[in-house]
Amino acid sequence: MASEDFAQYIGVPTGGSIFEVEKEPIRRFADAVGDTNPLYSDEEYAKKAGYRSIVAPPGYISIQWNGRQRISAPEGGNARMGIMTLLREKGYTNPGGVDGGIEYDFFKPVQAGDTITTSSMIKDVTEREGRTGKMAFMVNETTFTNQDGEIVAKARSTTIQR
Repeated sequence: MASEDFAQYIGVPTGGSIFEVEKEPIRRFADAVGDTNPLYSDEEYAKKAGYRSIVAPPGYISIQWNGRQRISAPEGGNARMGIMTLLREKGYTNPGGVDGGIEYDFFKPVQAGDTITTSSMIKDVTEREGRTGKMAFMVNETTFTNQDGEIVAKARSTTIQR
């Protein structure tokens, strides 16, 4: 649970992105990770399995999402700046933070031809005392939605401030 200091920033949109899911990048990604599932490369096989086109492996959207230009939410810049200012005021010295990991939940298959829209928000900021001093953990949540308004995945990334 976020401390009162950070509460005003929780749930504030911080931006997003839009990207098209294409066949050839799906095939290259599956090949790069060594996944030979024909759903990822054979369109006829995917159609016989009930899909309209080839399916993207679960990790595919993270590569596409991270490689796209972001769309800023007007209030998002203010929320990020507000949190960074507050962290500096509290004595945290690494404004960029350290990557604390990312976890995904996948809900629906992503297929070639989909248009994915992402929207991100600050989900939580907590402070803890560690063996080397105080730390703040900021969790950002990104929701991936397809062109039909269906949530296909969510990602939660953690940044650690010292």
